Amino acid sequence: MSNFSTIYNRRNTFSVKWDMLDEIYSLEDASDVLSMWIADMDFAIAPVIKDAIHKRMDHPIFGYAITPDEAKTALTNWVLNKHQLTINNEWILFRQGVIPAMAEAIEVFTEIGDKVLIHTPVYPPFTSIPQNLEREVITCRLTEKDNAYEVDWEVFEACLQQGVKVFILCNPHNPGGKVWSKEDLQQMAALCKRYNVLILSDEIHSDLTYKPYKHTPLLNAAEDVSNIITFFAPTKTFNIAGIQAAASIVPDEEKRKTLEHFAMTRGTMGLNIFALTALQAAYEEGGSWLEELMEVLSSNMDYAVEHLSKIDGITVVKPEGTYLLWINYRGTGLSEQDIMERLLTKSKLALEPGTKYGEAGDGFLRMNCACPFETIQEGVSRFARALE
Repeated sequence: MSNFSTIYNRRNTFSVKWDMLDEIYSLEDASDVLSMWIADMDFAIAPVIKDAIHKRMDHPIFGYAITPDEAKTALTNWVLNKHQLTINNEWILFRQGVIPAMAEAIEVFTEIGDKVLIHTPVYPPFTSIPQNLEREVITCRLTEKDNAYEVDWEVFEACLQQGVKVFILCNPHNPGGKVWSKEDLQQMAALCKRYNVLILSDEIHSDLTYKPYKHTPLLNAAEDVSNIITFFAPTKTFNIAGIQAAASIVPDEEKRKTLEHFAMTRGTMGLNIFALTALQAAYEEGGSWLEELMEVLSSNMDYAVEHLSKIDGITVVKPEGTYLLWINYRGTGLSEQDIMERLLTKSKLALEPGTKYGEAGDGFLRMNCACPFETIQEGVSRFARALE
């Protein structure tokens, strides 16, 4: 039984979440600010991962490492058992993270000036990575219906008709918490195939869905998978983002060889010893820990939604997936600057402003609920105090 109630002091551990608050939020003193912004859990990692790393450390030499077949098999077995997705080991290209893998694919399969399509609001690197690579970002704003996001299919197809080369999909959706249905994914895949658009499907949150919702891999929804590259990683699921490990799943052999050649030209190596060790342990033995985690996250979400919804002007619903709460504060009449100032100065609570996810995020805040219940209670209390 894992302990999900212990509160760890993460300050002074080179933590982005806790040690960059002053810089991120322009604060003179962030020592009393509660950090609930970036998607980084405040839970200890699964004991099986910690034990595996310790065991590897018992051998005192950390030389050049090969990628064992067992690591790839651990991933293929995980997605088969968890998501009923069948992939081959040879489809897997290990990378240091989903974002580096995505950037690599954009650089390889598009040219400067090419158009890249995204839904908005969406995870900020979906915008910044193509822009930094001098690609043009085309946005398809998701529509809001019953406090959930949907695709406007006419707008989506009109965007594809603009000569888009790549569509980046967030599945499940961050920050909205939408677990895309198989029907939605089939339509996205079919339209992208019709217009010869490569799909990059970020499925890093795929293991973090709440009943009765279930993740559908895009590769299981599409009739033709030759124009799809999917990204998986254990880092979000098992809270090991600091141990960088991810995988590009590339069914098309020609695309896979192109990516492999590109990596060679850049001198890009595979995963380090500890990343391989952690990934294999997580996927082979982390299932029971994840089951416990999801019960804790679900309970945290239920509490936060119940109590935040009692605040005048606040609308919030439990997400279908992810541990991130997307809070609609439009009913308060406050601007983003006003509500952020109240949160940070009056109640010492750090959340993420919605416009970080694009203009479509205006009027929203993102709260990370992957923390001990005591922290959730404190965070909700501070949120309410900010709006008193």
